[in-house]
Amino acid sequence: MDRLELIKRNVQEIVTEEELKALLEKKEHPKAYVGYEPSGKIHMGHVLTVNKLLDLQKAGFEITVLLADVHAYLNQKGTLEQVREIADYNKRCFIALGLDAEKTNFVYGSDYQLSSEYMLNVLKLTQLTSLNRARRSMDEVGRQMEDPKVSQMVYPIMQAVDIALLGVDIAVGGIDQRKIHMLAREGLPSLGFKAPLCIHTPIILGLDAKKMSSSNENYISIDDSEEALKKKMKKAFCPAGETENNPVLELFRYHICPRYGEVVFERPEKFGGNMICKEYAELEVVFASGELHPMDLKNGATKYMNQILETVRSVI
Repeated sequence: MDRLELIKRNVQEIVTEEELKALLEKKEHPKAYVGYEPSGKIHMGHVLTVNKLLDLQKAGFEITVLLADVHAYLNQKGTLEQVREIADYNKRCFIALGLDAEKTNFVYGSDYQLSSEYMLNVLKLTQLTSLNRARRSMDEVGRQMEDPKVSQMVYPIMQAVDIALLGVDIAVGGIDQRKIHMLAREGLPSLGFKAPLCIHTPIILGLDAKKMSSSNENYISIDDSEEALKKKMKKAFCPAGETENNPVLELFRYHICPRYGEVVFERPEKFGGNMICKEYAELEVVFASGELHPMDLKNGATKYMNQILETVRSVI
């Protein structure tokens, strides 16, 4: 897999690919970042962007992870002290998932977001952004947006200024961040900053094939025990032969195959013996054909996901 293929792997959108190619020709070590609101439950949706950072590190990028404690506070996720403590926990999780502790620049929002330079740029961008635009950009990521606080309208403005002051070339995030990133691309040049490139990853399904939700407990958390993981996987939606909107296959596509490449499904001889798939595309074909039973797919997913989570459990 060449450098560009690695960058594009499992990406939903690049804004724009032409700009990306030009950047790669110009810089040997471009800079990319992801901002994370500190969360007590890191789930596989969060890990999707971590996986992309791992790809970018392998492709020679300098990586910054913003532990956005001030953003979490503005989005009503707890006191500043509470979210800072959770941010420390998140940092340990991200390193356990594979980010190089020596080569990754971890930054707390509160380290620079209260400076006069930062706040002046935030205020300048508020003058260029309509209230409707700010609210629309928060629709996918805000909490209690039916009655939003003024702080939540400042949130996307701050995220745009983060991109500028962190000095990165590329903003990485889930596709739910798209509206905020487009606000940054359009607004930052008016303040004298370059427009960032954007890499957006998909939003993966919950294990019941519905939107991930903490209230439904339809997600895998990186601190799930082996027993909890087995219980969740046993109930996971996985219709035979269905490759679209299949959350178990998504685990292989976005999490397991990028880490392991070749995967082995252990089966008794009477059921065909072990099956080896050398890449995700091959796995999708054999599942669609009926050669691989849903229970075997689930058992395989459980085995590999447990291996991934074990590296995290051992350090947190």
